[in-house]
Amino acid sequence: MRCPSLRLSTTVLGLVGSTTLLLAAGPEPIDHAVNARIRAEARERSQIMQTLHVLTDVYGPRLTGSPNHHAAAEWAVARMKEWGFDTGTLEPWDFGHPGWLNERMTAHVVAPVKDALVGEVLAWTNGTDGPVRAAAVHLVLPDRPTAAELTTFLEGKASVVAGRIVLVGAAASVPVTFTKPAMRRDYDDLAAMFDPVSPRAPQFGAGGPAGRPGATPDPARLTPRQISEQVDAFLIASKARIRVNDAGREHGQIRAFNNPSFDGSKALPTLILRNEDFGRIARLLAGGRAVELDIDIVNRWYPEGRTSFNAVAELRGTDKAGEVVMLGGHLDSWHAATGATDNAIGVAVMMEAARIIKALGLKPRRTIRLALWSGEEQGLLGSKAYVAKHFGTAEAPTAEFATFGGYLNVDSGTGRVRGATVFGPSEAARILREIVAPFEDLGIIGATATKSRRPGGTDSTSFNAAGLPGIGLLQDPIEYQSHTWHTNLDTYERIVEEDVKKSAAMIASAAYHLAMRDELLPRFARADMPEPAGPPAVTPTTTAPATPARQ
Repeated sequence: MRCPSLRLSTTVLGLVGSTTLLLAAGPEPIDHAVNARIRAEARERSQIMQTLHVLTDVYGPRLTGSPNHHAAAEWAVARMKEWGFDTGTLEPWDFGHPGWLNERMTAHVVAPVKDALVGEVLAWTNGTDGPVRAAAVHLVLPDRPTAAELTTFLEGKASVVAGRIVLVGAAASVPVTFTKPAMRRDYDDLAAMFDPVSPRAPQFGAGGPAGRPGATPDPARLTPRQISEQVDAFLIASKARIRVNDAGREHGQIRAFNNPSFDGSKALPTLILRNEDFGRIARLLAGGRAVELDIDIVNRWYPEGRTSFNAVAELRGTDKAGEVVMLGGHLDSWHAATGATDNAIGVAVMMEAARIIKALGLKPRRTIRLALWSGEEQGLLGSKAYVAKHFGTAEAPTAEFATFGGYLNVDSGTGRVRGATVFGPSEAARILREIVAPFEDLGIIGATATKSRRPGGTDSTSFNAAGLPGIGLLQDPIEYQSHTWHTNLDTYERIVEEDVKKSAAMIASAAYHLAMRDELLPRFARADMPEPAGPPAVTPTTTAPATPARQ
């Protein structure tokens, strides 16, 4: 790695998004002896790979509301108590939907050839109630139709799909990739991104903390979700047996999400096939050959999953114990794999960072609180519920709002931490830059401030949306976007051990130093607080569907 040469400013030029000018500040006090001990503990006595093994191999996948997630949360709390944490509990919040788990799935093409198929089940759909052997048909939908155009297309096709297994949508053409995605972030790009005077806007990507809005849809055209819902209703009314979607990704990658209604009566049993299998079946059908499939899906519903849990543990502070520095990541995952890089890694890194502080016998002045969220994959639901309950918003704060000292978040894969963005004035970024500066040799570059209160991307933005200093951590990509993010390849084998150990050391130091400061991490004054990007972060309200029959 290139030797860092970024010069870190010890003065503040001004507030981000504020008219108030801060006075020059002295250098942030750094305990280099503690940092040396943190490095040694992280390097020589790490527990992080064992934590990852248990979270992935034993309890993965950890879909919100599932017994797997609940068991993983209970284990994490018990483990932290074994390490000597002062408190540990499961804090409930209202998910409003039943839990769900896929227990078994087999799929084969039995005519005109015989072969096993590779697929994943769409979450919160029913099973097949036994093996289904039926002819396959292919519905190639019109591109971005209006509601009327889709209705017209489906007219007269009820008899075509009745009793059949239906492939929905054209097979995606996935080009061969000639340029490999970067594994590490370029130093010069990072230096520009975290420049103390004129930082370039961070490019965090999906799963990262930037939380940007999507493109504005054409109101005359159906959204993909609306198309899918209309097709689901048609297939159910027409008595089709199973729906099959194309994963549309290279090298057997599958991303399987959820039936958005969370109601098994509103969607058929649905299978997402790898692009290679979907394409083969589509070509056989297009060539005029009759195709017969055999599919067996066993899913189970858990009504008790309507109540989900955030796992919360603490290292109690000393003279400033009533103030809190938080760190965490989301424990829930999607169900196509064991959820290693998204986000057992964030959980394991944060557990390890707090364990290091405890194992070294350090006595932070502020309480260090670790939170492992559920419901992140369904829209940051667990962290939004927690923030609403404990802190409120800048516009309607609770008593705890004033005593909050920052939340550190990891949620972008196995790559080591390279920088941070904090919601707050530039002084907050200056402090973070100086806290992480001793770890430049491990690759971290600096920190920048943001004034965006737009929630999205990851759990640190739930704090930003409330007007609190959420700290999102930028990481090296290491196959995250290209291979593991939300796919069936997201397993223990994709973890880079040295990277996660180094990240844990950096975060342990950052949490400790934030907890030791004389003052809380600076935030926007009331007069300078940016307006919320939308409705303030609140506990989500949902309309609970009728409980589907167990499958």
